[in-house]
Amino acid sequence: MPKYLLLKHYRGAPAGVNDVPMDQWTPGEVDDHIQYMDDFANRLRETGEFVDGQALAPEGMWVRHDGPGKPPAVDGPFAETKDLIAGWMAIDVESKERAIELAGELSAAPGHGGKPIHEWLEVRPFLQHHSETIE
Repeated sequence: MPKYLLLKHYRGAPAGVNDVPMDQWTPGEVDDHIQYMDDFANRLRETGEFVDGQALAPEGMWVRHDGPGKPPAVDGPFAETKDLIAGWMAIDVESKERAIELAGELSAAPGHGGKPIHEWLEVRPFLQHHSETIE
């Protein structure tokens, strides 16, 4: 079965329908959103489609190797970027169509005012790598 990564972004284009940022939600709205995500993951555990998932803090940095004997180069954080990932969920499903169906359901998580946020989710397949056998 193919695996997909469902990526939630802090800000991404195009904007969601209910795109009030989470830092402007009430504590109850945040709790309801997280409960929706947990319930969604639990339902996928029951079907065997859930692999893993985590929310991510907005803080982060870019790191790269800067040459032998040198400490890694660090730049950031860049909290204003549109590419900042808020969280992810890995799923193992029968098809691309099922991954899209599940991403659509996850997009309906409640936000400000308890209304679905209709956020855009990035759906990325895991790279399939098959080693060639040398005879």
